[in-house]
Amino acid sequence: MSDCYLKIDRIHKNFGQFTALNDISIDIKKNEFVCLLGPSGCGKTTLLRIIAGLEEPSAGNIVIDGKDMTYMPPSKRNFGIVFQSYALFPNLTALQNIEYGLKARKFPKKEVKEKALEALALVDLIHLKDKYPAQMSGGQQQRIALARALALSPDFLLLDEPLSALDAKVREKLRHEIRTIQKKLQITTIMVTHDQDEALTMADKIVVMNNAEVMQVGTPQEVYHTPANPFVANFIGSINFWKGRKTAYNEERTFAIRPEHIHISQTAGLLAEVEEIEFRGPTYRLKFKVKDQSTHLYGQMIKVDVAAYEVIEHQLTKGMDIYITLPAEKIIGFKEQVVS
Repeated sequence: MSDCYLKIDRIHKNFGQFTALNDISIDIKKNEFVCLLGPSGCGKTTLLRIIAGLEEPSAGNIVIDGKDMTYMPPSKRNFGIVFQSYALFPNLTALQNIEYGLKARKFPKKEVKEKALEALALVDLIHLKDKYPAQMSGGQQQRIALARALALSPDFLLLDEPLSALDAKVREKLRHEIRTIQKKLQITTIMVTHDQDEALTMADKIVVMNNAEVMQVGTPQEVYHTPANPFVANFIGSINFWKGRKTAYNEERTFAIRPEHIHISQTAGLLAEVEEIEFRGPTYRLKFKVKDQSTHLYGQMIKVDVAAYEVIEHQLTKGMDIYITLPAEKIIGFKEQVVS
């Protein structure tokens, strides 16, 4: 595939009897921002380490820009890496931390200073150049770690849960900054995360992983709106599941619909009782119990997200009856059962 820059080809990794990665194949294009998304222990960090050369696969190949790099040491791969823990030297200033890697690579003295200051400017932290890590916030330290990785002009960037140690507000701000820098530099980036919002807002492509395998590869819109299986549907965003028969095949299927796709009405639909009302700022998350006995949804608990004004408009209160409508075009059908 000509536009494939980094090819992960049938990678297996075993640690003794334990399978950490099982037949993983992913094609990553140049300048693409790819998120490896999945729960703890699914193999995403092991895969990142194999791409970096910090870990050898048990089988399979890593091909970078047309060259087989599977057994090449990290030093031959020209990547930048940012860890969750910042990994800054506490006894060096921000500028010295960035210069350290450049000096290790034997850049000329003048260039070391220039490149380090350029990288600081990129993350908008020139004013902190003489500060030590202990004098910075977590978000600032992580931006210095990012600047250090980018100062070396890497061919690609690896991010291992870089935002998970930060609080929500800082995380949101940094998400946007990392994505802006990545677009500006046009650098191929692979980020490990277990945070679905992070993946949905940052990635060009999401690789959803579970139990050492790839569950789905697609754009954020694809994995959210057309999940390949119940695991992906359940892991990304919130969703309602129920069992039913698909008449054309007369077989039991699992069906699903997102809470925001369900409508409420005073006049028509399935009769349901309000069981819970949860305030979420601009929206409310409501839980309904379906009371309509003519449907296989009878007795089912259904989550519905509605705008705050609708709750006021319908004067919704706990215990009240109302109608809900599940638009047919928004219902997703799966052959697999939901594994809870």
